[in-house]
Amino acid sequence: MQISIVIPLLNEQESLKELHDWIVQVMQSNHFLYEIIFIDDGSTDGSWETISTLSQQNENVKAIRFLKNFGKSQALHAGFKAAEGDVVITMDADLQDNPEEIPEMYRMITQEGNQVVSGWKKKRYDSVITKNIPSKLFNWAARKTSGVKLHDFNCGLKAFDHQVVKAIEVHGEMHRYIPVLAKNAGFSNISEKVVQHQARKYGTTKFGMERFINGFLDLITIWFVSKFGRRPMHLFGALGVLMFIVGFGFALYLGIDKLFLNPMGRLITQRPQFYIALTAMVIGTQLFLAGFLGEIMVRSRKNDTRYTISDKINL
Repeated sequence: MQISIVIPLLNEQESLKELHDWIVQVMQSNHFLYEIIFIDDGSTDGSWETISTLSQQNENVKAIRFLKNFGKSQALHAGFKAAEGDVVITMDADLQDNPEEIPEMYRMITQEGNQVVSGWKKKRYDSVITKNIPSKLFNWAARKTSGVKLHDFNCGLKAFDHQVVKAIEVHGEMHRYIPVLAKNAGFSNISEKVVQHQARKYGTTKFGMERFINGFLDLITIWFVSKFGRRPMHLFGALGVLMFIVGFGFALYLGIDKLFLNPMGRLITQRPQFYIALTAMVIGTQLFLAGFLGEIMVRSRKNDTRYTISDKINL
């Protein structure tokens, strides 16, 4: 198996037949051994029936159906787990990704030694206000935070060496940051390719402005996981010790002042330094305990990618 094409989808019935035929034409013209893995993320519009028909016509079509909508990250995780190809391609089902890009991306993985090739939709056919400008801001922040120099983290068209998708765990809303997850797992040969972006032909987008808010929150998460995911005590413990030392310093000053320097002065509880000391020591203790508990969780954690499969085809 040379290529596995993983396609997560939600209510894309109108585009599936056209997308399938387009992919098959590209695969056959390049003589690739391939599989197409559709992951139906809880569609309610008859997408599964269309996929079932396609699988009867083409034995290379495989599919996984979720019992309900679990999200794109969980869909990709299931697809990665099932993929058998030497190169794994991800793309969206809305016909905005061009299958004609696949042969060159395959070559960049197999011949140039890249482990990840991410698409870059340099010319977009999306709304400037609601998508293009927020996307540029988001991508800039992602580059600065992660250190991965890609122009378009959100592009669904990506190519991966087989080892990459088997080594990473995509969960939550982390599908935007798969190249970052790959880098954190030790796969440093990450490149990008300018790809053709096409206007949506059927249906409407499944994403709104909230995806950028979630994206920035996930960016903070992945930054923390990248820096301190395996050693949370180094952050929380250090901050906790610092806060406790500050609080203890105020408390020591108040004690010395009351006992030796100004025994007839105000009560300690009447001085603002007392509350600073108390608050700092309490927060410091809590931060230290958070780091300690984090260390325990890191050592005992399990994969938190959750989804329920209701049906499969050819898997």
